[in-house]
Amino acid sequence: MSVDRILFFTGKGGTGKSVISAATSLLLSELGYDTLIISSDPAHSLSDAFQTTVNRDITRIRDNLYALNVDPVKEAAEHYGVLMDYIASIFRSRGVDELIAYELAAMPGMTGIATILKLDEVIHGQGFECIVVDMVPSGEALRFLYIPALMGKISRRILKLASPIASMSKLLEPVVGLPAPDRESIDKGIELVERIDRIKGLLLDHNVTSVRLVTNPDSFSINNTRRTYIQTLLYGLNPDLIIVNKVLPDSLENTYLSGWLSTQERLLNDMESIFHPVPIRRLRLFDRELKGIDMLMEAAREIYGEDDPSKVFYRGGGIEVRHGDGELEIVYPIRHVDRDEIEIERIGDELLVTLYTDMGPTTLVIPLPAITYKMRLAKARLINNRLHLIFIEEDGADAG
Repeated sequence: MSVDRILFFTGKGGTGKSVISAATSLLLSELGYDTLIISSDPAHSLSDAFQTTVNRDITRIRDNLYALNVDPVKEAAEHYGVLMDYIASIFRSRGVDELIAYELAAMPGMTGIATILKLDEVIHGQGFECIVVDMVPSGEALRFLYIPALMGKISRRILKLASPIASMSKLLEPVVGLPAPDRESIDKGIELVERIDRIKGLLLDHNVTSVRLVTNPDSFSINNTRRTYIQTLLYGLNPDLIIVNKVLPDSLENTYLSGWLSTQERLLNDMESIFHPVPIRRLRLFDRELKGIDMLMEAAREIYGEDDPSKVFYRGGGIEVRHGDGELEIVYPIRHVDRDEIEIERIGDELLVTLYTDMGPTTLVIPLPAITYKMRLAKARLINNRLHLIFIEEDGADAG
């Protein structure tokens, strides 16, 4: 079994990604696609959005539309239980209290990756054409797609060879002073890595999978979106659309909220420059809570217009990241700015780029990848409306 389209929705908590995910899945079903929406939100937002009960089993919402609430705790226990028992036993053998041992054994992000494993299970067991995934905030779990690369094929082959003789390793416990993994632990580890490897191929196929970032028109949400946007590019995923939710209507001009309205418009204009050429769609702030089939459909049609939500709206990403030979280059699109109108300052893991234009100064906050912690900014060049930032390792040669 396979799937035609996978759409990940992510964003800062509270931006409305769950209702936009629900609205998108609803419009897909209206267009005739057999659609499943998956959520790992422990608050069970899908039930609120659709105004019907969504269970931990696949639940029918209407023709062509099904929903599934993943219980991340249950999934994590199912997938990691055996491994957690073994890792905890190592800590216990060193005198760590059992309660603390299990806390230490819990893998960071395991509840998030449980959703990805559930996605793999659904793809290979069901016949859905489109799958919409309401991710945990900011899509942190996507980094675990690289566990197979970390393990490597050789490591997995060694594990497979070790599995049949795992029982013999018990004889070595007194020698090494640590509990030996049993066959079940090894087999479960192999299974997890192979399943992640299998789903990774689909998620990195830009014709199949897109990431859609949901934000609000405020500086906190937009800064978070910048960071998530760069992360998706680093992971090799394709962010094809940005949706700005809760946009204040122009009718609020000359009212108590007029100050918010002008700030919002400035931020929206900045976003057009920051994320160009990735398309940005807007959804107004409704006058009541966005829920129920009728309101969700209205929201979906406002976001997508006459477009099919399964369309790949953009390929390539506006920001480019290149790495090799002790050097990292980030290419950032900046339009209609001359070289002498840019000022760059690095603060921790962020780069502040101030643009001085006829409209006044605008500061862009560029989140930097973790690898730049051991690097310094060597060059900054503006070429054809694109800012090239070149970082080199601290012991590298000085920039010319």
